Amino acid sequence: MAETETERIQLKRELGLVSAVSLVAGTMIGSGIFMSPQFVLSYIGSPGASLIIWALSGLVVMLGALSYAELGTIIKESGGDFIYILRIYGQFPAFFVAFNFLLVVKPASIAAISLSFAEYAVAPFYQDCSPPQLIVKCAAVAAIMVVAMANILNVRLAMRIQVVFLVAKLFALMVIVIGGIVIIAQGNVAVQQNAFDGTNLGLSSIGIAFYQGLWSFAGWYNLNYVTEELKRPEVNLPRAVIIAIPTVTMLYLLVNVSYLAVMTPRELMSSNAVAVTWGNKVLGSWGWVMSIAAALSAFGSLNGTFFSGGRVCFVAAREGHMPEILSMAHVNRLTPSPALIFTTAISLLVLIPGDFQSIVNFFSFTAWFFYAITLSGLLYLKIKKPELPRPYRVPIVIPILVIIAAIFLVLAPIIDNPAIEYLYVTLFIFSGVLVYVPFIHFKLCPGLLEKVTVFLQLFLEVAPVDKNL
Repeated sequence: MAETETERIQLKRELGLVSAVSLVAGTMIGSGIFMSPQFVLSYIGSPGASLIIWALSGLVVMLGALSYAELGTIIKESGGDFIYILRIYGQFPAFFVAFNFLLVVKPASIAAISLSFAEYAVAPFYQDCSPPQLIVKCAAVAAIMVVAMANILNVRLAMRIQVVFLVAKLFALMVIVIGGIVIIAQGNVAVQQNAFDGTNLGLSSIGIAFYQGLWSFAGWYNLNYVTEELKRPEVNLPRAVIIAIPTVTMLYLLVNVSYLAVMTPRELMSSNAVAVTWGNKVLGSWGWVMSIAAALSAFGSLNGTFFSGGRVCFVAAREGHMPEILSMAHVNRLTPSPALIFTTAISLLVLIPGDFQSIVNFFSFTAWFFYAITLSGLLYLKIKKPELPRPYRVPIVIPILVIIAAIFLVLAPIIDNPAIEYLYVTLFIFSGVLVYVPFIHFKLCPGLLEKVTVFLQLFLEVAPVDKNL
């Protein structure tokens, strides 16, 4: 085997508390807050109800992140949902997580963020019309390639990008918040009617509004994917989410109040790029600055999503659920470059046919299905194995509440407004069995895979990696 021919290496613990907060907050504050407000408002129907959706989204994410923090201090391995389900429920269920996260959830997230980056990056050049889709897709491809190169070259470089872009996006959001405060202080508020007029209380509308709101918090789970690269995870994992998520939630609420102070609901819902419309109305000729700020924000989020997404592929391969080559790291740079290259390729494939709104809806449907399974594993450990060492613990009611929310998010759109696309997604989730039985359970074609592994190992200058526990 390839691993007997070379010395094994380890990924380094490079992430301290500042990097951890930057990874969580910097991934959450991405394209969502600049793209999703108009969709949340259009589905839920009223400004007041949209603010409630944003607040509840922040609460659900906070409770989910605290539950994941306990899991991360019990099972101190990278890989997030995949490694938790593997250790609690075994190989078969874990493969479905790996299969879907590697082929749907992470690539869809990367594709959607890169699309929103591209929309904002090219917006200043097409102020009087919508940009051509070909131009948008090409800009999205370029963003994915740049982020991929940064992550393949150096972990510290990727984290420096994350910290710098977090500062930039916090500045952009503060401009929107302060602008909104000034408008409200002047009394020029766009929304004059009852804030809850026109609220749509259909299950599907509420569920999909939540999908769009929760999309803006995507990244709350990122530290659990890189636990082995986190310094003192038992301290920094819960501390980082407790700092990052309430801060982001409060910022999001203030930004939405600012949007609604400046724009009428009709203007907000018809806007292709909310932050740019806000910028044009408040900053006048300087409105294009908001477009650049939103693009930078999305780029930072893309970097964080890519950083964690590559680790899922890496850990799944290390556990034998993907080809062995994907579990290796570069011998000098100590980055999981084969896994990152694979993630790049799949993300580009998802990007080609997709549009932002449909990618978000089906990404959310799949992701929350697996979050519910992961949190049921935490309940199992709390009830059946209370003796396990837990440096950090949450009351049992917290994961129960998040599981109820996850079940609602998965079932509500299907029950209220069944669409054939949800059936396709469900069939894809379970199609993993067609791969698991021959290639994982019975290990067909081992000879061919071994030859390919040796060739790629030499070509990419990578070696097997030991766990960093």
